[in-house]
Amino acid sequence: MSAQSLDRNRNDSPARAFCRRGRLLAAALGMLAMGVAGPPAANASVDTCEVALVLALDASSSVNGAEFRLQSQGLATALMDREVRAAILGVEGVLITAYEWSGRRQQAIIADWAFLASDADIDRFAAKLSSHKRAFVEFPTAVGYALGFGAVRLARAPIVCARQVIDVSGDGVHNEGFPPKSAYRAFDFGGVTVNGLVIKGADPDPESYYRKNVLFGPGAFLEIAHDYEDYANAMKRKLLREIGGVMVSDIAGERAQNP
Repeated sequence: MSAQSLDRNRNDSPARAFCRRGRLLAAALGMLAMGVAGPPAANASVDTCEVALVLALDASSSVNGAEFRLQSQGLATALMDREVRAAILGVEGVLITAYEWSGRRQQAIIADWAFLASDADIDRFAAKLSSHKRAFVEFPTAVGYALGFGAVRLARAPIVCARQVIDVSGDGVHNEGFPPKSAYRAFDFGGVTVNGLVIKGADPDPESYYRKNVLFGPGAFLEIAHDYEDYANAMKRKLLREIGGVMVSDIAGERAQNP
């Protein structure tokens, strides 16, 4: 059964609906897993892990070559920032991977799973981000499929981390395939937090869409880049919150105490 059937709404009995969801999950997992590389054996010796970060960069048709470059380079710049480095080393390393996403079947690994526990680890990962050649152009914005791909990546992580975070960047709203809410029903997002990074400037503005449909799980939050030039700064703020485990409620409490 095609993953497209996730878009359909039927009035089935609870038992039939449960069985159908199971079949759909298996089909969607199989489809997305075909493009997911296996976990690297080199990370098998890691004893503890604070957070696993899955970073998804928008490569849809609304993103031109220069804008995609600002994303990949911006992420590399944010990771190499002094404060972000200190945060990574302060938790004794993070598990991380990155991929580009656009249409239903257009996801490509930018940098495979790596455990960053030293300056050299961070530099190597950032170099992979900087040297990546975009795999797809001129495809729609399939946010649901991007989320499903991220869930499969987490399921195949080489080690188990205390927190699991998917970090979705985008400049537009979903327009192809099953939507985020269907991905959250079909794939295993138990214990997973999905955060967003919206790049402003498009019409319709994706900010409200991300707040309503993409954010998911404990402590989920949205970071805003005013434009692509602001992406590296927004990603730095985002990584600091994700690595440090700062919850939205914590920040709200701080603002209430210090208006």
